Amino acid sequence: MRDVEGRAAEDLACQYLRAQGMRIVARNWRWRGGEVDIIAKDGPTLVFVEVRSRTDPHRLRPEESVDARKRARLWRTAQAYLAGKPAVPVRFDVVAITPEGVRHIRGAFAAEDVRPGA
Repeated sequence: MRDVEGRAAEDLACQYLRAQGMRIVARNWRWRGGEVDIIAKDGPTLVFVEVRSRTDPHRLRPEESVDARKRARLWRTAQAYLAGKPAVPVRFDVVAITPEGVRHIRGAFAAEDVRPGA
């Protein structure tokens, strides 16, 4: 079961993304190889969103915790989601939730940023 803080951060991220004109397509989409927090449409682009939250200002910034291994897992999860669907533009975003507010990193990484086998 997801913790309440994580769920609250995802709820806040969804509200923020909707306010930016994005449409939420799915939340917590899972397959055997991973999960993506939010899938949204930004115009014609399908956006896979990783939500990260931090309350301790002495730790890494939330977006810095999306390491190579997590990027590779998100990439594989996106490929699984897209299997058999028509080709569309894709983007990977991170929404960072901190006591200071919401930070949206559009295009946080691209396919070329994913190490094979990570």
